[in-house]
Amino acid sequence: MLAEEEFTERSQKVQPSATLAVSKKAKEMASAGYDVINLGTGEPDFVTPKNIAQAAISAIESGKTSFYTPVGGTPELRSGIANLAKKLTGQAITANQVTVTSGAKMALYALVQILVNPGDLVVSAKPYWVSYAEQVNLAGGLFEAFSDDSSAGKLTVGALNQLKQTPKLIILNNPTNPSGILYTKDEVQALLDWALEHGSFIIVDEIYGRLVYNNAVFTSALSLKAIAGSRIIVVDGVSKSYSMTGWRMGWAIADETVIQNMNKVLGHMTSNPSAVSQAAALEAVSGDQSVVEEMRRKFEGRLNSTFERIEKIDGIKLAEKPEGAFYFFIQIEDWLLQKMKLDSSAAFAEKLLDDEYVALPAGEGFGMPGYLRLSYAKDQASLDKALDRIEHFIHNA
Repeated sequence: MLAEEEFTERSQKVQPSATLAVSKKAKEMASAGYDVINLGTGEPDFVTPKNIAQAAISAIESGKTSFYTPVGGTPELRSGIANLAKKLTGQAITANQVTVTSGAKMALYALVQILVNPGDLVVSAKPYWVSYAEQVNLAGGLFEAFSDDSSAGKLTVGALNQLKQTPKLIILNNPTNPSGILYTKDEVQALLDWALEHGSFIIVDEIYGRLVYNNAVFTSALSLKAIAGSRIIVVDGVSKSYSMTGWRMGWAIADETVIQNMNKVLGHMTSNPSAVSQAAALEAVSGDQSVVEEMRRKFEGRLNSTFERIEKIDGIKLAEKPEGAFYFFIQIEDWLLQKMKLDSSAAFAEKLLDDEYVALPAGEGFGMPGYLRLSYAKDQASLDKALDRIEHFIHNA
């Protein structure tokens, strides 16, 4: 084994993804023959719709996927994304305001690389998606997250007004991972106004924007402010809404100067996104959209059924019922940790996996120790079985 000091300080400061780490261990245990229920990853259990897969097959057979594409994606796909954005939000977007990336995570990474200098402040809500903080750390920026009981884990203008340093970048995730909280129209508007007034860039990560439930209303930033000439950037992709996590297709919508700078960086990172995945993504954004609604309804059913089960389990609790995404962010009550003689939610998660073969990432990776994230992007039978095991685990503590 090589010594850690052989590697850069930058790489040594990065923490492994909490969600990928627990998933890795769960998969290793499953391969060894254990009956593991992995609720650790944000991955729909639906197969990619047939029309999307067929579009990829047709593109391969025609020879269209054999060659490089433009760095920021094919003109057809960028136009398709722009057209979908207009249908969903009302804002007219041009293809030059879109860049396609190898997953939405790559769009976020490239944006941090072009926007954040060493020492720049980047803020987000707490809890936050695991990669936000690490991407900022890699750029040498300062990442801070805020949360209080009154805001239900949301980023607020009140919190921003308390900052001593104006942030270079604000990251807003709506609906949120890991808690499934949804920002209202007024809340989104207020944060956009604050960012523009103070000269801050604001990335609005809307990857779960089409997965909202029980008559909740999602408000895209694109429906409130013009992109051209602004510091507003919207990130989205096909992974969640179309069940295409393995295809690695995301995008950013922003002012052309932002897109041009992203493409400069992406040209040295990926050259271009996968050509076959772009063909599939084009069908996703341009084809039959009823598949999104079909999956959304199934997620809604799982949310409602699973919420009722969680509410009845002593020792764990939810601040409120999620309205979007497909996660519960569950608090472990202090008395339970004390009874089990565990000093952290990470230790709880590890013991739960070892004893009951249920994989859940701990809150430490999301900036909030004392919590667990449970994904309901699994069939209801698996969710019920996992909850039975969690109840057994707690009852026998």
